[in-house]
Amino acid sequence: MALDPFDFDDDDEARDRKLKTRSRKFSDFDCPTCNANNPRDERFGHGDEVMCFYCGAEFRARVNDEGVLRLVEL
Repeated sequence: MALDPFDFDDDDEARDRKLKTRSRKFSDFDCPTCNANNPRDERFGHGDEVMCFYCGAEFRARVNDEGVLRLVEL
């Protein structure tokens, strides 16, 4: 059975790429409050809560569609 070239949907590819970048995991972060680098043994990603080991500030991780990490203070 041959594949139909008109059956391919660009929206499916875009959705898969978005899910892949959203699920990206990180092993460290720079604290937005004190600029300290915080390496972590346990990887974290979108929706996870992280704490700066230096100043104690707590953040929720947000990963956008391009896979860029943004930390929102709790």
